[in-house]
Amino acid sequence: MAIRGRGLRQGAAALAAALALMLAGGAWAQTSDLVVRSELRVCADPANLPFSNDKGEGFENKLADLLGKALNVPVTYFWFPQATGFIRNTLGAKACDIVMGYAQGDELVLNTNHYYASAYALITRADSELASVETLSDPRLQGKKIGVVAGTPPATNLAINGLMGNVRPFQLMVDRRFFSPARDMVSQIASKELDAGILWGPIGGYYAKQSSEPLKVTPLMKETQGPHMAFRITMGVRQSDGEWKRQLNRLIREHQSEINAILQSYGVPLVETD
Repeated sequence: MAIRGRGLRQGAAALAAALALMLAGGAWAQTSDLVVRSELRVCADPANLPFSNDKGEGFENKLADLLGKALNVPVTYFWFPQATGFIRNTLGAKACDIVMGYAQGDELVLNTNHYYASAYALITRADSELASVETLSDPRLQGKKIGVVAGTPPATNLAINGLMGNVRPFQLMVDRRFFSPARDMVSQIASKELDAGILWGPIGGYYAKQSSEPLKVTPLMKETQGPHMAFRITMGVRQSDGEWKRQLNRLIREHQSEINAILQSYGVPLVETD
């Protein structure tokens, strides 16, 4: 009985402290006890443009700045490479409270509402006969040299359409501090080493926008076979942080036009999804 009584007294003290915190903390006080209220703690890759880097040059860095300003708190980062164990070592380790970009439906995180949708895109030279191609079943792609990142969904669609014979694969997992397969692919399209390439839209759009050679970025929204090419992108929080998720949903809704402007400034192709 003594143990239970001591536990009750401790519980009452904890409840009083929690109530005081709620009264003092305003909107932040409604979030999970795991969420730090004095700063926006972001998990991000330090070398993953156009999304993020440790110089704050990515569009997810700019989106974090937007949220920090809306919450009136500073933005801080916990850096970790986008590789196996990313969520376990960041959100899961309570080192931060948000991942700025995460595909909707992944069970490792609790997803906010999506703040943009994009798709894998076909990249060609603007003056190429392939510039008007909208689907990988187009016969004009037969016999063409096409770049694709190995292991991504478009590789399956290329195989379905009998296009793998002339495909040039690019590595998926590399140290992006030193290598950029996407930049290399776009450079080879511009120099005519490749006739076309397929990249995740935000990546392809970013590097195409930087090219001195005019390039065309066409989201693959008309595929009728193989994996889906379009995905909704959310912010990810811990499964226990439901109130934090709802607060972020409100901020996304209130600042959607500003979010869109940031994405478009980086060349991100925005699409509508069902």
